[in-house]
Amino acid sequence: MSDESFADLFQVKTVSRKNMQPGDRVEALVVGISGDNIFLDVGGKSEGVLNASALRNEAGELLVAIGDRIKVFFLAARNGEMVFTTRLGSGQTSSRELEEAFQSGIPVEGKVTGEIKGGFSVTVAGQRGFCPYSQMDIRKVENGEDYIDKTLAFKIIEFGSQGKNIILSARAVQEDQRAQERELLKEKLTEGMQVSGTVTSLRDFGAFVDIGGVDGLIPISELAWGQTERVEDILSRGQQVQVVIKRLDWEKDRISLSLRETTANPWDQVLSKYPVGSVHQGRVSRLADFGAFVTLEPGIDGLLHISKIGAGRRIHHPREVLEAGQELTVKIESVDTVQKRLALTPEDYVAKEPAGEQYTPPPATKEATSMGTFGDLFKKQEKKKR
Repeated sequence: MSDESFADLFQVKTVSRKNMQPGDRVEALVVGISGDNIFLDVGGKSEGVLNASALRNEAGELLVAIGDRIKVFFLAARNGEMVFTTRLGSGQTSSRELEEAFQSGIPVEGKVTGEIKGGFSVTVAGQRGFCPYSQMDIRKVENGEDYIDKTLAFKIIEFGSQGKNIILSARAVQEDQRAQERELLKEKLTEGMQVSGTVTSLRDFGAFVDIGGVDGLIPISELAWGQTERVEDILSRGQQVQVVIKRLDWEKDRISLSLRETTANPWDQVLSKYPVGSVHQGRVSRLADFGAFVTLEPGIDGLLHISKIGAGRRIHHPREVLEAGQELTVKIESVDTVQKRLALTPEDYVAKEPAGEQYTPPPATKEATSMGTFGDLFKKQEKKKR
């Protein structure tokens, strides 16, 4: 984590010398540099002081000059002097400053050095601290190795034995950050807006997505235009996605999202792609008492009514002729774009002629690529039963 991203976890406050509290973050003007001290003007009657070691690079070079403006945390008032810091947790930080950070809630930087019983060992300012699993992240820790060797922002939640017993929480910092981000998002987000996010977890009923400080839910019905059986078939944890905000309910902390609405609705082209009388290949997706649903493409299903699939004979259930997953050729009988319904017939289906008129059966021959007539399918099913 860079110094700037660490500092950006907290908003800059405009405060006066009179009401400044430990932990406040303010913007200061560098007005003097002397040895290990950097003198700051923070708008009060007296100057503040900052240890120069916090603003030196690895080569020992000072990164600021007189006249620069920097963002600092107010640490404490000592002997009438206002002490500031840009960050805590470096090798120059004393045990006293860590204790003051504990008292005032100033975040510290720590490096996760290993996984131990119940959590992680973390090095802060050369001292060993402990972060429980429950305090490492706002979400459940799935794989401890993902955190090893990372430098993170922590709050000290326990400080005892003069720094020999330090308990840390990265979660507390993250919760503070998300609370600030949530307030900003309340002003920014609107229903219908498309935003980017990261998939944080998968459930049987949908997927949760972090959209920059808050989590929203994509219900399984909003993952794709077609029927989705498993969330894992569409998304994976950590995946970056674009989603549309369907509903915002800040009072109940509920945000509903849609993934499918970021793609074209296949029904917008259904009249041109599936005109009445056209023939198409499909796959049986579901059987019902009244017929079989056939998927022509994701999001486009049509219904073969049971009265059309008996090859001239009456059947009691479509399973007598068809099975889920079976591929077949169908013809578009009618299109209802309002109700989003397609009525299908078998490719070789011929309606019964009125009484007294002669019925001419369809040609018996088919091209080599044909999948067979529904009459053939029916005969095959009858043979299986014998």
